[in-house]
Amino acid sequence: MRIIRAPTLARAHELAVRTVLEKGWVLETENGEATVECEELALEVESPERPPMASPASRFQQRFLDAYAENLLHGSEAQFEYDYHRRLFDWGEGLTVDGRDVHIDQIDYIVRKLTAAKNSRRAIAVTWNPAVDENLDDCPCLQIVQCLIRDGKLQMKAVFRSNDILSAAGANIYALVHLQKSIAGRLGIPCGRYTHIALVPHIYYLRDINDIEPFCRSGTEIRPIAAVCRACGRCPRSAAG
Repeated sequence: MRIIRAPTLARAHELAVRTVLEKGWVLETENGEATVECEELALEVESPERPPMASPASRFQQRFLDAYAENLLHGSEAQFEYDYHRRLFDWGEGLTVDGRDVHIDQIDYIVRKLTAAKNSRRAIAVTWNPAVDENLDDCPCLQIVQCLIRDGKLQMKAVFRSNDILSAAGANIYALVHLQKSIAGRLGIPCGRYTHIALVPHIYYLRDINDIEPFCRSGTEIRPIAAVCRACGRCPRSAAG
């Protein structure tokens, strides 16, 4: 596992993109999509609220990120195969206990658990629901959210089974830190470290080729593997590759 420590969420995102593009390898997914995949990544940001929270290189900027965070915290009218708001605040789709539908607000559980036991390691929420997800074409990438109170601050750790580092990760970390802030506010304590763990970090280097150059800056910031440079073709490194 590669560990990236950064002063801001924006810088953590940029370094994660760099790591996948420079240290990764080409792999075609089970759906036939071309990716660059990398070994596990852990992004650690001690002060996740410190600006900038979004990289200027990302095509997803403030208006989109705020809407994404709002949907995570409060839900959306849009219909998807799944959404993280329901998985965190209303887990249990398709399940019954004693003839009653299951509806579990896992975020409320986290708040109650940490209120009752400030040193607890059990304040977790999960998204995976085998009754539903084994049959979905599009299933949750985020798997676990854990909250801890350490040194009087709320830490959050998020684990993704798979994470699109270029296009999705920036919005993921932005929204999850807003969730962290919300939980911290309910507990009456400040935010502490945010840790983002991607078990299979990847970039769709053909599908999102136009989004790579703002991070790469014609090879001055990032020196991607040869396959990415050949696909891009926008600087001298592409011919050399």
